[in-house]
Amino acid sequence: YFRSVFMGIFDQSSRSTFTFFSSRLMISVKMPDIRISIAILQYLAQKCSVADHWFPADLQQRARVSEYLSWQHLNLRLHCSKVTIFIYDFCWQGMYPFVMGSEVPKEKMDAAMEDMKQSLDLLEEKFLQNKQFIIGSKISLADLVAIVEMMRPLAVGVDVFKDRPKLLAWRDRVKKELGEKLFDQAHEAVLNPSDMQQKMPNNSEMQKFKSALSRYFR
Repeated sequence: YFRSVFMGIFDQSSRSTFTFFSSRLMISVKMPDIRISIAILQYLAQKCSVADHWFPADLQQRARVSEYLSWQHLNLRLHCSKVTIFIYDFCWQGMYPFVMGSEVPKEKMDAAMEDMKQSLDLLEEKFLQNKQFIIGSKISLADLVAIVEMMRPLAVGVDVFKDRPKLLAWRDRVKKELGEKLFDQAHEAVLNPSDMQQKMPNNSEMQKFKSALSRYFR
């Protein structure tokens, strides 16, 4: 989600070039065959020589960024994704009922909400604590990745920042660092999901996705 900083646009035709746009800069970077988003972010942060605070050269600070990035895969990212898929929103039914053809069992929904709550608690208590950002006084890739996952549930009417003043203040700091206009542009599609169903294919690819979803939420 580097485009929140540079308005990055991935060249889908060649799958080898990442183009960054900012108010003063446009560069194209030849990419190796990397498909995992976190690895791509780390590669770009070093390849493009971005500001040190994103992925610090200091080993202790970098380890703190890496610690969060390793933790979030099976915690905040997974749990926010489940809630986003499960929840019924006023605009559309969550991806689960749309793909699977049935409502989400209540016990699964309750468990997903509780898992997300626990991940948010850990983010606050272990990672953020009383700091301005996850690793200290400056924003990093850890904050960038975290905010993306936390914005997802908003698309289905779940405000993860409600009754969490520390996280709300952190979100506002992240938004200010990235620039409010870029932040809003980056999350526009996430916060306007009403046409998502019309864009989803109704073919063999949907069946593959249904199979994957079944395994993911079994």
